[in-house]
Amino acid sequence: MKGMFITVEGPDGAGKTNLIKRLVKAIEAEDTRPLVVTREPGGSQIAEEIREILLTPRHMNMDPRTEALLLAAGRRQHVVEKIRPALERGDNVLSDRFVDSSIVYQGQARGIGIDVVKEINSFAVEGLKPDLTIYLDVDAEVGLNRIKHKDSNRSQDRLELEKVAFHDEVRKGYHTLIEEEPERFVVIDASQSEEDVFQETWRRVKDRLIK
Repeated sequence: MKGMFITVEGPDGAGKTNLIKRLVKAIEAEDTRPLVVTREPGGSQIAEEIREILLTPRHMNMDPRTEALLLAAGRRQHVVEKIRPALERGDNVLSDRFVDSSIVYQGQARGIGIDVVKEINSFAVEGLKPDLTIYLDVDAEVGLNRIKHKDSNRSQDRLELEKVAFHDEVRKGYHTLIEEEPERFVVIDASQSEEDVFQETWRRVKDRLIK
């Protein structure tokens, strides 16, 4: 049986990291299939090296198309090395971000164009799409404030340092994608408490995971 491919998406500061930690425990307790947990940018050795180039604040002058191409290149390696082999083995895969992030960050917020970024990534992933995408919805300013106050010792990455207007466009892009594919997305109000976000998400995921 083919594994289930689940992604978690959302603006910066939406709470993806904490939610994924709790989902891992819940999924492993409920489903006997092995679970592969991964992230983007990154997920394989080559992709993690590309991640460092992409997110370091040293490269604030990176061209938007360079950014989009680097993300697609890393994603290709990630798919070939980790995601597709896991799914073909029958494992479940849970990924922090996937193609949707590129569409909204580079296609929408950078202004490259949603269709252009879709085409670049179509070449990279050869039609691979998540079975289910959890989208954590939160106001851009709220999310960025969470990042600043949650861990004042952590340096913000290059994308987190963008202005609020950029992150407003990211959120707008996600809502466009949700309108296009409502059956794939589970939309969660991420302004709720961490516990409420998890409970609502797990209820929705469990319905799709265990059939």
